[in-house]
Amino acid sequence: MTEKPSLLERLASRSIAVRLAMSAVFWSFAILLISGLILSTLYRDNTERAFDQRLLVYANTLASNLVAPGDPDRDLGPVGDPRFELPLSGWYWQVGRPDAAPRDIRSSKSLFGGQLPVLTPPGDEGFGQIRRGYGRAPDDRELRIIERDIDLGEDGRFVIRVAGPADEIVNDVRRFLFALTVTFTLLGLALGFTTLLQIRFGLRPLANLRRALGAIRRGEAERVVGEYPRDIAPLAKDLNLLLETNREILERARTQVGNLAHALKTPLSIIVNEAENAPGDVAARIREQAAVMRDQVNYYLDRARAAALAGTLGTLTDVEPVIDGLTRTFAKIYRDKDLDIEAELPAGLRFRGERQDLEEMAGNLIDNAAKWAASRIVVTAEIVQEDDERSRFRLLIDDDGPGLPEAARTEMIKRGRRLDETKPGSGLGLSIVKDLAVLYRGALRLDASPLGGLRAVLELPGGRK
Repeated sequence: MTEKPSLLERLASRSIAVRLAMSAVFWSFAILLISGLILSTLYRDNTERAFDQRLLVYANTLASNLVAPGDPDRDLGPVGDPRFELPLSGWYWQVGRPDAAPRDIRSSKSLFGGQLPVLTPPGDEGFGQIRRGYGRAPDDRELRIIERDIDLGEDGRFVIRVAGPADEIVNDVRRFLFALTVTFTLLGLALGFTTLLQIRFGLRPLANLRRALGAIRRGEAERVVGEYPRDIAPLAKDLNLLLETNREILERARTQVGNLAHALKTPLSIIVNEAENAPGDVAARIREQAAVMRDQVNYYLDRARAAALAGTLGTLTDVEPVIDGLTRTFAKIYRDKDLDIEAELPAGLRFRGERQDLEEMAGNLIDNAAKWAASRIVVTAEIVQEDDERSRFRLLIDDDGPGLPEAARTEMIKRGRRLDETKPGSGLGLSIVKDLAVLYRGALRLDASPLGGLRAVLELPGGRK
């Protein structure tokens, strides 16, 4: 059982644009979230301080009335806000000595006989400070309470409490959070849009470089062209240098293969000619073995050449002209059989490789079909996968010959195997086709043909123009 890739591994496999976009979204969200929490906390603190200042003004008014000449236990009168006169309005005040009984505590009419919560226990500890906090009103509403102490000397100490509805703070903070959320959402969308524009603009040179390499792979260009930023220009220059070096290596390989072919074929031809003029069984064996050597040399030289050229960037071959030429050629070669060789290919089909290799593979397959066909051969093609990176097609060669049993089809592709020794050939044709196809990351297989004979399926890289 394979382990699932981790989140980091999945992110690492994404494109640069996706990784940059995800990173930008993550950090933008984190920064906006943290900023929102900080701003909302600061705003709540400022709102509470502003509300406390209002309550403190009322407390100072009560303190002024309390220190005015006269009996400190008298009625303190209004404090300037009519809401203190409305029963259970949420705005309350209360004045009393620290240890006063409930009946000795004076309060606003709005408190309606109730009492405000005490923020600190009564006593001398902390006396003289201004205390702030939350508590519950008689009607169970949450209140913001401010509490201050006043010392009247001989007349004793008093505690003044003023309270207002806490929902004013909550509603004010809620409105601010809504506005902050809307603002930050619009800001986040704007940041995301501008980030995408920046990523698209910043990665445009890489996209241009990718298109340039695609043009080379499709055979539309021989080198990377265009102007690139200083960060990417060295890469484009190195790619051009690599392509030029690769062409030089391939050219040298072609030359060496050609020289080797000439060096081997000339002595073999001399041996064969000498053996033709010599009598006896020895000469016959020499001729036989020389022919085998020649076939083997041709086979491995073709493989060496194909291995050097297979998959070369920028090498494309139009399939239709090659197949049309081969069908005309084999129709003439096998004119005594009066074969009907048809070719039906998609328009613009191209093989990603050397023309000579396509002629070698298709020629061997059509030749093999012509040897066994009764009267008809059909060559068709189909697109297997069509995209810029891994486009592929299948070349199908069908004949109406006797065909092959399923067990014999795989055996026939092996090098040197022949179905009928009376037929001309060395038995290397299908194996050469298979080896060349493998060099191009393709494949060859033999199936039953709808015509009743054998179908050769050759899969190769390439596609439509």
